Amino acid sequence: MRRRQNSPAVLPTVPRPAAEPLAPGPGDPNELAPYPALPRLFELHYSSMLRLAVLLGADDPENVVAEAYYQIYRKWRRLRDVQAAEAYLRSTVCNLTRMRIRHLQVARRHVESPPSPPEEVVASAESTALLRDDQRVLIDALQQLPARQREALVLRHWLGLKEGEIAAAMGISSGSVKTHTARGIAALSQAMEARR
Repeated sequence: MRRRQNSPAVLPTVPRPAAEPLAPGPGDPNELAPYPALPRLFELHYSSMLRLAVLLGADDPENVVAEAYYQIYRKWRRLRDVQAAEAYLRSTVCNLTRMRIRHLQVARRHVESPPSPPEEVVASAESTALLRDDQRVLIDALQQLPARQREALVLRHWLGLKEGEIAAAMGISSGSVKTHTARGIAALSQAMEARR
């Protein structure tokens, strides 16, 4: 009697389901059709929001702006006035940057190991492209200001917002905006004079 050789078992083939289409279908929560203004908002304001995050001191401005757009996407249906979307986006970038800076400060305070020698921080290509050489001294001085003063100055002098708009973006009163702006300008002037 001949012995049968053990051959590997052949499993029956199971048909795979067809790949899902890349484009969202009707009723898909990811569909952008109900939000035709959202892609336009991205086209119009992405660069300015990225610059805003850089000037406010975000260490990862691209992620901050991406998160801001994600948050506005999630709340788009509840947005009462589409014209207010830019202000909401600006406010979100300010808040996310502030939260990120606070988180990093807390994390650095609670590091158990002794601090290592400072490493050279390498800016992203996008950040570097946004800043011209003649602006670097001013940006360095701006980065040394307290966060609220820096925010008030950037929103006022870079974006050209009015006090009421700045107050809404920062979540503070108009009087506080005046105070932070005045103190920021004084500190920035002093820092710039000291560098000359």
